Amino acid sequence: MADGSAAVRPADVRDAALRLLARREHSHAELTRKLVQKGWPADLVDIEVDALAAAGLQSDQRYAESFARSRAGKAYGPVRIRAELGERGIDRSLIEHALRELETDWFTLAADWYERRYGPDPVTDFKEKSRRQQALARRGFDHAVIRELV
Repeated sequence: MADGSAAVRPADVRDAALRLLARREHSHAELTRKLVQKGWPADLVDIEVDALAAAGLQSDQRYAESFARSRAGKAYGPVRIRAELGERGIDRSLIEHALRELETDWFTLAADWYERRYGPDPVTDFKEKSRRQQALARRGFDHAVIRELV
């Protein structure tokens, strides 16, 4: 953590960033935000995080792929994964690349989650059908998948 009593050294900022990266991947924006929140000077944080990215120690592409894999493993759909990565400062092209790399059958993923959650019985009640469609939409599946499932 930054200490106001002494001059902050770039190496200290770098060490703090590396400690965060040792736990898990972080996006550039997320790592910058965390370090600034901990009290490190924003100008030094920008320089050091850029240097870590240039050295390959921080990678938005690696982060996006890891995040997308994790969320798909928890049965979240591409719409939600796209939105969450966008909120974390990941570039749209990197998001699309990460989703392509997954090679996931989104319909099968949604169908498996749907059956675990609701069972095999078809829904007849309009209100219940609407509730199930909303649940699938919140998980990030597109309308075509939702229509086919419910």
